[in-house]
Amino acid sequence: MIKSPPILLLSLLMILSVDTLSQEIRLKGKVMDGKRETPLEFANIALLQPGDSTIIYGGMTKLDGTFEFNASSGEYILRAGFIGYVEYFENISLGNKNSVNFGTITLEEDAQNLDEVVVEGVTSMFESDIDKRTYNVENSIVAEGQTASQLLGTLPSIQVDEEGGISMRGSGNILIYINGRPSNLSGDDTESILAQFPANSIKSVELITNPSSRYDATGVGGIINIILKKNEKTGFNGQVNASIGTREKYQAGINLNYGTEKANFYASYNWQDRRRFEIGERDRFNYLDGFSPRLEQVQDGYEVEQTHLIRAGVDYNVSDRAMLGVYFQGNFDDEVEYENISQRNLSQFGSLDSSSVRINEEWSNSGNYEGGLNYTWNIDSLGQRLYTSLSYSYDNRSQTVFTDQEYLDADGNSDPTKRLTQTNDRPRTSNLYVAQLDYEKPFGNGASIETGLKATLGNWQWSQEFAQGDEFTDFNPVVVDSLSDTFDFDERVYAAYFTYKNTKGKFGYQLGLRGEYTETLGETVRNNESIPNNYFNVFPSAFLSYAIADENELTLNYTRRISRPSIWSLAPIYRVRDQYNFSIGNPYLQPEFTDSYEIGYMKGWKNYLLNATVYHRYSTDVATRITILTDDNIAIQSRENADTRSSTGFELINQIQISNNLDATLTGNLFYSKINAENIEEDFSNENFSWTLNLLANWLIPKWFNIQVQGNYRGPIVLPQGQIEPQYSVNVGVRKDVFNGKATISANVSDIFNTRNFRITTNNPRFDEKRVFQRETRIGTLAFTYRFGGFKEKNGNNNSRREGGDDFGGGDDF
Repeated sequence: MIKSPPILLLSLLMILSVDTLSQEIRLKGKVMDGKRETPLEFANIALLQPGDSTIIYGGMTKLDGTFEFNASSGEYILRAGFIGYVEYFENISLGNKNSVNFGTITLEEDAQNLDEVVVEGVTSMFESDIDKRTYNVENSIVAEGQTASQLLGTLPSIQVDEEGGISMRGSGNILIYINGRPSNLSGDDTESILAQFPANSIKSVELITNPSSRYDATGVGGIINIILKKNEKTGFNGQVNASIGTREKYQAGINLNYGTEKANFYASYNWQDRRRFEIGERDRFNYLDGFSPRLEQVQDGYEVEQTHLIRAGVDYNVSDRAMLGVYFQGNFDDEVEYENISQRNLSQFGSLDSSSVRINEEWSNSGNYEGGLNYTWNIDSLGQRLYTSLSYSYDNRSQTVFTDQEYLDADGNSDPTKRLTQTNDRPRTSNLYVAQLDYEKPFGNGASIETGLKATLGNWQWSQEFAQGDEFTDFNPVVVDSLSDTFDFDERVYAAYFTYKNTKGKFGYQLGLRGEYTETLGETVRNNESIPNNYFNVFPSAFLSYAIADENELTLNYTRRISRPSIWSLAPIYRVRDQYNFSIGNPYLQPEFTDSYEIGYMKGWKNYLLNATVYHRYSTDVATRITILTDDNIAIQSRENADTRSSTGFELINQIQISNNLDATLTGNLFYSKINAENIEEDFSNENFSWTLNLLANWLIPKWFNIQVQGNYRGPIVLPQGQIEPQYSVNVGVRKDVFNGKATISANVSDIFNTRNFRITTNNPRFDEKRVFQRETRIGTLAFTYRFGGFKEKNGNNNSRREGGDDFGGGDDF
């Protein structure tokens, strides 16, 4: 444990609110639905030149329907609009006033276009901002009844491997946030975390490919922020949902809300009970003397998992300008896994030398508790704001594995003297504290600053007690000291950032700087070893934009990022998969640093949106997967720091509104990757071209149902010792509204061709190996959702700083 916290390197900036002299006039107002008398969030606001309707200013309303912006004196046309509503126009003359309040602007539904409003087209599924893309996955039919991990696998630019590892644009080291906060849930990998969240609990997913300085510097491949559903509406309302999938997969949930003028109370519960099979094969050729040259392994197993997700909270309006939020979340998981591994050792002529059958049974359960509060103070009507938040989460996991292995000779006869029994107890706990303070101030000339402090304090403790029994112990397991240990890991990150944003005519820019001081300490019990690692780093960012015309923009940005090794990569405890395959962490692993560059171009037409990006990433001290074969014919997988990795690519997003009832989004990514690991071993370098394709299509058959088709292809991924082979899959779903739109019935089939498998090729002077692994992916699901009390979902971030450590609710708009 770290014995004493350091003095915080950067203190809170004392910021004076000084009104700048300006001749510009402040315009403000509010846009409402004329029929329902509810605010219209994200309505379009534009200030037009009377002569040729040239856009002088363009923006959107906030979540409460309000808008504010500055304009110079002159004659203009004010336009307010929203999809499915009749546009509002007003001729205005701005004189010498300091401000103009338009009051409430009401928009009426356009009866002629009313049928088009319900089309779940590209505008409702995908939104693009200067520094992120948002997928409104509540409209994802193909993900109904699935987990968060399976949902992510259907989105463009994202790939999920068989171990739940996430990559974006072909790069790993992705930072996963839940409602803008780092996750602290149980699990050896991301799959275990995300599997505990049903897809039905998720409102939207934000992909931040090149985060600015105000975001945590962690995650060289970018940030994926998962926004959970939370309703906000006056009175009592809610939603219930349930689904059933093939081979015993069940899910059910309820979201409740009660809103008053002063407070909004919300609560939700989601339950999953899922069974899923898995199969795998491994074929290894070794070049060692004294061992059978070929090892064949065939794996067959299944898992049964039950999860409970509970969320509750309240947002209370302390005053007209201040809001206090309090929330609690509990996530509980029980899992049983069964695995049968048949192993055959073959001679160079293909004859059987020996074989064994290994049976693993695993029981695990975990509980994660998280609570926090946040306070937002809108200091004035000009946008000056202070936000602070504090959260704590505790995680506890127990895991026990029992193994019974039978040995067979070349004739297939059992040899009881070589039977093995093993037990493996792996308890794990963690604590995570996150505290943050942010301040924003706009100026009258269109500029704004943002600054803040953040502290993230975490402790993880992993233990393992491995025992083995043989004929000498009457097959009663005895603790093996070399495979038993406890690893205690502390990581504390203290950060401060400052950003400045402004526009000059058609040019916009944001400059930022973030400083992070990190101190870590890893301690082993068996060897009584302490491994400290303290460092300070600065992370600049720069975003530039040029508005060529309306919906026609060119962007350029640069950021520097860091990837700190997790306890999964650090813990020096051998994890025994079988007697031929081990894995172990590397406690001396260093952080990885990446410089990212992007040039983007976006152009919109009436029925088509083009978003093109050229990017380059250059990383040093790359944490990469390395496998070695010992003289005892045991493959040990670990992590090492490779010298460099570079990735250059081109991503093209095409959104096409083919007709009023049919749209498609086609995303392609072509990239070249090169990794240099000569510092680890000679010839540990590799390079290749790869690509990904993703298609998402929505088709509405009026008065019948919606059809959604999603398909993706991922090309090879380069590794120092080989590559991960290509894979592809296709998903399809249908949805129909019933009971006058209050309920929805949907059905889908994932991976309809059963092609989504994980294949990896590893090459080494001592061995060559091919491995294939597949979890059950072809799953049929039938789901039902019912809404009552006028339930309307909003994302988990009620304003741009609600419920999150970082501003995931708003973008770096220019």
